[in-house]
Amino acid sequence: MRPQLFRAAARSFRVPKVSSYPRTFATTAPRTAEVEVTIDGKKISVEAGSALIQACEKAGSTIPRYCYHEKLLIAGNCRMCLVEVERAPKPVASCAFPVQPGMNVKTSSPLVHKAREGVMEFLLANHPLDCPICDQGGECDLQDQSMRYGADRGRFHEVGGKRAVEDKNIGPLVKTSMNRCIHCTRCVRFMNDVAGAPELGTTGRGNDMQIGTYLEKNLDSELSGNIIDLCPVGALTSKPYAFRARPWELKHTESIDVHDALGSNVRIDSRGLEVMRIIPRLNDDINEEWINDKSRFACDGLKTQRLTTPLIRKEGKFVPATWEQALTEISSAQQKLQPSANEFKAIAGHLVDAESLVAMKDLANKLGSDNLALDQPGGSSPIAHGVDVRSNYLFNSKVYGIEEADAILLVATNPRHEASVLNARIRKQYLRSDLEVGLVGEKFDSTFDYEHLGVDISALKSVLSGQFGEKLASAQRPMIIVGSAAAEHPDAKAIFEVIGGFVDKHTNNFNTPEWQGYNVLQRAASRPAAYEVGFTTPSPEVAQAKPKMVWLLGADEVSQSDVPSDAFVVYQGHHGDRGAQLADVVLPGAAYTEKSGTYINTEGRVQMTRAATSLPGAARDDWKIIRAVSEFLGTPLPYDDIEALRDRMEEISPVMRRYDVVEATSLPLLSKIQLVEQNKGTQPTNAPFKKVIEDFYFTDSISRSSPTMARCSAAKATGNPETNFMAAGEMSPQALYG
Repeated sequence: MRPQLFRAAARSFRVPKVSSYPRTFATTAPRTAEVEVTIDGKKISVEAGSALIQACEKAGSTIPRYCYHEKLLIAGNCRMCLVEVERAPKPVASCAFPVQPGMNVKTSSPLVHKAREGVMEFLLANHPLDCPICDQGGECDLQDQSMRYGADRGRFHEVGGKRAVEDKNIGPLVKTSMNRCIHCTRCVRFMNDVAGAPELGTTGRGNDMQIGTYLEKNLDSELSGNIIDLCPVGALTSKPYAFRARPWELKHTESIDVHDALGSNVRIDSRGLEVMRIIPRLNDDINEEWINDKSRFACDGLKTQRLTTPLIRKEGKFVPATWEQALTEISSAQQKLQPSANEFKAIAGHLVDAESLVAMKDLANKLGSDNLALDQPGGSSPIAHGVDVRSNYLFNSKVYGIEEADAILLVATNPRHEASVLNARIRKQYLRSDLEVGLVGEKFDSTFDYEHLGVDISALKSVLSGQFGEKLASAQRPMIIVGSAAAEHPDAKAIFEVIGGFVDKHTNNFNTPEWQGYNVLQRAASRPAAYEVGFTTPSPEVAQAKPKMVWLLGADEVSQSDVPSDAFVVYQGHHGDRGAQLADVVLPGAAYTEKSGTYINTEGRVQMTRAATSLPGAARDDWKIIRAVSEFLGTPLPYDDIEALRDRMEEISPVMRRYDVVEATSLPLLSKIQLVEQNKGTQPTNAPFKKVIEDFYFTDSISRSSPTMARCSAAKATGNPETNFMAAGEMSPQALYG
């Protein structure tokens, strides 16, 4: 293990001190030492080393701030948080001043009020005051604090006019109006410390200081949109959302993101039938305050290439139909083909909710079929890690547990693309500790240093039996993170046998009541729920059955070769994507912003989406479509409302009704049986582990239909900032698939 001092020297310009990191209840072990301070006459006890601004908040005193943010390193730039400390010669910046025993602090004295007025006066001296045309209007900290803490007039008038700064072109997502910038450096600190893309910085001094990329270029980060939320003024705003709505016009709906399996908490802002924007919600256990750019900006794909009416293929062309006509067509095909056992096959896609999975599984079972598959390579075969033990397919250390890890081995995964917010957690722990990270798999452009240890199963065996394996075995909090691509690999059985054997051998480190170090990082939102309810192929014999009817439940990663040429194909989903091109009948379903649906994230946490808008056209909830189909096929399902269906889900797995709870998953003996015993005797091919996400911006039907994601993909591929100025709504050929 390299000395921590060497790493600090190598990255001295951005490595933070541990004590200056923000502390949250879910991320940092509590300190036992406390000190007593007096704030506005109220005595309180706070942790030693806390910033004074945190103590003031605990005492109930609101402290204004621009540069301070709980999740960023302390800068002390804006001086808006000045407070008066007894026996101090002048007001102190409470964000950068640690508490000391016996402190007597005043937050509302005349001296403090005067200091705040002075800071506001200097900030407004160069501010353009273009609030009527600023997209930050209504959500602007500068507006709010100038009204509450500022003076009612200004005394400073620059003879040469206000400072003028040229706007920067930093990509297709973030619009800059640098005249409004107050130099709080929140964006710089986020890109440097959290996102790991140190492309923003400051040039010049005093009145000539500017924030930008120095050389004009796009921000190369999957988390760049978060600087929009961090900016306290209108200097950085959303380019796709520009001039579209005011915040008081929007309806706010709390929901979750389904573009990856992390289940980031989001707020969907809508107006009428349209989703206007998506922003993050605070959840320290999952996504803190961040979401990735796809989660934030792909929502314009909800308006493009939508399926709004049932379609029937006639003479090679799709013809609009009524629901009765479409369901009758399916019933006629079923009566004509008479599929026997396992000749009815259902394939579930990446974005399917648990209710639809259970309804489709019940329908297939009533038709005498266990031929259930997932929309992934090898998804029609039994899963190598098994699905009977939850710990075999979940992220058992929990997302926030990454901040306790002292050694991590990544296997067949690229967390930067598969779970960008989780990747930021790894970087956070890497910067604040002596974390060692190893990778067995294809190299990727990481935001933290790692040791590349090989690309195949042979290298994995050598790693676990060699020096890095010894590091894992001796670590206090070791983690092995296996990508979902491992279950799709030709050597999947050998991979999980090797990893399962290593975890079982070192069970005292990897499987204790306090810590579980074996993790699978899922990348599809529907996959953990599919494993939970048993939506998988039970045996190779079932997988070999040739289907006469194929039901594509939001499955858009299938190709023509995956479907028999003589099979009758039904596609049920919300976009006219790849799956719809193969179908004989298309049934329009609901997107995640239009329904109340249950999802399980990669760590096993049950969460729900909520309907923010109405369904477009004749589209219907997916479980209702399956319920109606069961009537036409003569096998009606035994539930008529969503609560009855969720009762059925609870029968299958009681955890499905325990929301926002991560159930304990430690069953080491059963886990070993599925990971090790059932996978013994396989002959590996030694095929290299390849990345499964070629383009971060195109991973599902919504993102592939998004003009904004098309612009991002083009900008990433070409590096040309001019790509950013496509007209709003103009379609790129990349977004016109099919």
